[in-house]
This record gives sequence, structure tokens and C-alpha cells, in this order.
Amino acid sequence: MIAVSIPAAEPPAASRSPDRAHTVFRVEVLCNGRRHTVTKRYSEFQALHKRIKKTCKVPDFPPRHVPYWMPKALEQRRQGLELYLRGVLYHNKELPQDVLDFLKVRWCQRDPKASSPS
Repeated sequence: MIAVSIPAAEPPAASRSPDRAHTVFRVEVLCNGRRHTVTKRYSEFQALHKRIKKTCKVPDFPPRHVPYWMPKALEQRRQGLELYLRGVLYHNKELPQDVLDFLKVRWCQRDPKASSPS
């Protein structure tokens, strides 16, 4: 079983200047009882969406143009990306390799009966 959440979104320390600002989303992945974290930029989520949208079911993708300096808009984007990833996981029994690579997962058990109850 695989589960994801995006608990935080923040600009990296090296890019806090306005001309080079970008936001990094911390994605927590729980797979086969193991938890790890990957950091991704919005553009990486968008690239994943473009690769998988023709081969699997995907929810609507959050819009690109959000002022990075507006905390409320940034929180909406974080929530949108989290819902997007959860939707991809929920609606596809067989995950494409692109999704597994994005989450840095080699193999994940998909049978919910074999996992421990929450």
C-alpha cells in the first residue's frame, strides 16, 4: 500500500531572492510500512502530469500561476498538489513507472488487505 501527503511548501534558502524564487514541496511517502520524503518543484509535478495523463486516470491539475509570495495561494497550491497525487494513487490500480520514479519508490504492494489497518 502507498500513501502520500504534502505537509509543507517553502522556498529553498538558496533562492529567496525574488528574481530566482521557486517553491519546493516536501512529499512524504509511506510504502510497505516505510516512510521517506522527496522534495519536488511545481514544474516536476507538471512534467509528471504531462507524462501520465494519456495512460492513466488523473484528477484536475492545479493551475500554474500563483503568486509565490501569497501564503494563502501557496497553501491552496500545496493542497491541490496533494489531492492530485492522492487521486492518481486512488484511481489507478497499476501505477505507471513514472509515478513510482517520481515518488522514489521501486515497488509497492497494492493489496490493501495485506497492509495493517490504520
